[in-house]
Amino acid sequence: MKIVKTIEEVRAAVKAWRKEGLTVGLVPTMGYLHEGHASLIDASVKDNDRTVVSDFVNPMQFGPTEDLESYPRDLDRDAALAEAHGADLIFNPEPAEMYHEGFSSFVDMTVLTQELCGLSRPVHFRGVCTVVSKLFNIVTPDRAYFGKKDAQQLAVIRHMVDDLNMPLEIIGCPIIREEDGLAKSSRNTYLNADERKAALVLSQAIKLGSELVKNGETDAAKVTGAMKAHIEAEPLAKIDYVKLVDAATMQQIPVIDRPALCAIAVYIGKTRLIDNFFTEDVK
Repeated sequence: MKIVKTIEEVRAAVKAWRKEGLTVGLVPTMGYLHEGHASLIDASVKDNDRTVVSDFVNPMQFGPTEDLESYPRDLDRDAALAEAHGADLIFNPEPAEMYHEGFSSFVDMTVLTQELCGLSRPVHFRGVCTVVSKLFNIVTPDRAYFGKKDAQQLAVIRHMVDDLNMPLEIIGCPIIREEDGLAKSSRNTYLNADERKAALVLSQAIKLGSELVKNGETDAAKVTGAMKAHIEAEPLAKIDYVKLVDAATMQQIPVIDRPALCAIAVYIGKTRLIDNFFTEDVK
């Protein structure tokens, strides 16, 4: 496995693979890889002849008060995990490689990005769409792999690919959890012992909501109300949102009468964590 820093090196590697008639998968990440990322790499290795992992903490998707500087980074650790799971190339550019001086072109989206995480993180999805579209142009993959934990991001990227006629397939992969249920996240490393215990309210609320839906509850307010009450009982938890939305449009719905996403974002201390379930998965 090779680690490269420049766009030119990535393109040269992909060009050589294409000459051999090989297929290419891409796993876009911000590094500090964990078992969730490993599952994406596994899926790509299974589906494709070659797999590229991008390892780039994208400054464009962080707001001015967010955790860009403190976001965990460990390239050696990432490389060991990626190689162990069969990746062929890590693309680890510096910000200046992705955004040259005078950079002023962006990929933006309406509707899907104006709910959930888009409300509290107004610049986030413009940064996501811009960097992901750049990665697609650089790597030209046949398939790209994203985790369902970032369900809104997955929906946004699928919509962008459809809108802009990008010639690749987007693959969503299941949430990977710790043994106690907490969804794997690079930000889990921010939690102290008490916060780590308190963070279980997220997965507990997801289980509570999914059980209500499984048992036939279709009133969105009743489902989200029960979930909110459970989270609010934890002193270290502060809710950003608990919402039921149309799985395709990300717009809130009053009644679960179509494929829907129940998504939550909760601050545990200063750490913002997310989790979700799709109603189609619990029926």
